[in-house]
Amino acid sequence: MTNLMQGKTAAITGAASGIGLACAKILVEEGAQVVLIDRDETKLAAACAEIGPGAHPLSLDLFDGKAVSGMLPAIRKLVGDLDIFHANAGAYVGGPAAEGNPDVWDKVLNLNINAAFRTVNAVLPHMIERKTGDIIFTSSVAGVVPVVWEPVYTASKFAVQAFLHATRRQVAPHGVRMGAVLPGPVVTALLDDWPKAKMEEALANGSLMQAREVAEAVLFMLSRSRGVVVRDLVLLPNSVDL
Repeated sequence: MTNLMQGKTAAITGAASGIGLACAKILVEEGAQVVLIDRDETKLAAACAEIGPGAHPLSLDLFDGKAVSGMLPAIRKLVGDLDIFHANAGAYVGGPAAEGNPDVWDKVLNLNINAAFRTVNAVLPHMIERKTGDIIFTSSVAGVVPVVWEPVYTASKFAVQAFLHATRRQVAPHGVRMGAVLPGPVVTALLDDWPKAKMEEALANGSLMQAREVAEAVLFMLSRSRGVVVRDLVLLPNSVDL
């Protein structure tokens, strides 16, 4: 531990598992106080117990727009002023567009786009007022390279990239940094609907990353000097050819 985040506060959505949990762990290890936001109260309690006293649970349904827009006071009650916000929560859907279920698409798009944007809207005024802050998105390599077998997921991440970089240019004069980590395939629950054969092949040939590797990249982004922003950090398993 190098205490890179000593004295910092952070909040992470989708933090009870996967990349969000890995990021919460590494930030607490580095000295931060972290609010873990998730709607699964059981997993949330287990995650905070595992991490220790630097982790603070906040149960929140990101599909509840009113609750999301009003979440900042609850975050500040737990950790005080907010230095870092990580819009990490997301959902995955793949498959041919002609065979997809638009009702499933609606849920994925609402979470990956609408809910993510709303969370950022909820915390940005606070950071602008303080003249400092970091916003991180968990995006995807699919946000810069269209992936043929996941058109809806790809579209959601392209939307994230567009919102991120337009907003980043608005808030940079206020001392707020915004960036995205864009991983390729990671071993998380988002891949639960991958065909079994595809998952087994990916694990066997080393074309999947671990969530901790993404968390280390996020820590790198956050620990740069304030005059530097890492606007996009793409991570791929070495065996992936993109």
